[in-house]
Amino acid sequence: VARGKGFQVIDGAEYCGGICASGAAGYSRKQLDELTAFVKRPQIGGRGLIWVKFETDGNIRSSVDKFYSPDDLRKWGECCGARSGDLLLVMSGEIHATRYALGELRLEMGDRLSIRDKNRFIPLWVIDFPLLEWDEETGRFYAMHHPFTSPRLEDIGLFESDPARVRANAYDLVINGVEIGGGSIRIHDESLQKTMFKNLGFSEEEAREQFGFLMQAFRYGAPPHGGIAFGFDRWVALFGGSESIRDFIAFPKNTAGRDVMINTPSPLPEEQLKELGIRIII
Repeated sequence: VARGKGFQVIDGAEYCGGICASGAAGYSRKQLDELTAFVKRPQIGGRGLIWVKFETDGNIRSSVDKFYSPDDLRKWGECCGARSGDLLLVMSGEIHATRYALGELRLEMGDRLSIRDKNRFIPLWVIDFPLLEWDEETGRFYAMHHPFTSPRLEDIGLFESDPARVRANAYDLVINGVEIGGGSIRIHDESLQKTMFKNLGFSEEEAREQFGFLMQAFRYGAPPHGGIAFGFDRWVALFGGSESIRDFIAFPKNTAGRDVMINTPSPLPEEQLKELGIRIII
């Protein structure tokens, strides 16, 4: 419903999506500018923010009135379940980056509208990640997790026909929108590992040179295996009601990037440099 109106920001984008902020149509221009600045932060990665207000008097106002009529914007609202008094926030761009930015914006709006209850902890498992990610610049696939992650067994046949649709046998644990842990089941079969390397652009010689020891080990019957790693400091920070892990990590860094507990980074003694065979030339 958003394409074909001459607005290149959307027409030329791979993906366009939005979130509906209930009861936020009264947001001021200053507040909307704050949200735009939020999504443009480097750690969020958004290119910009489109807003549409469905005001209680029936009027519809937006930052793209030049390109879209009220009837056009009303269709946007219908797609997102917007009602009178709601604020629609829309972003466009590369699909994965835009979805990530929208997810962060959703959490931010949850805090601003006091929707999130920090005393209520809701865990969930995220599964069915894509195994491979295509990179346009290099013209090849990369492993979304790592090259030893096993694919879902029912998707192995897709390696030949549609590698982008192969799902990983991987999993993340998320609590209240925060990733707490993650891991995967590993490949334990030589032929499957060779297929994985092939789809990642490795020649047989490169795979053998870099990972020959692993391929050889598989011939001796490596058992199915996997694992998961938890961010314990993130877990404790979440349960402690903090947005930052600074107060919960064992060796926090100061604003200069120094660990004041063990005084690093710092110059090494000459004795240690000699022991390591290192010489400093300035």
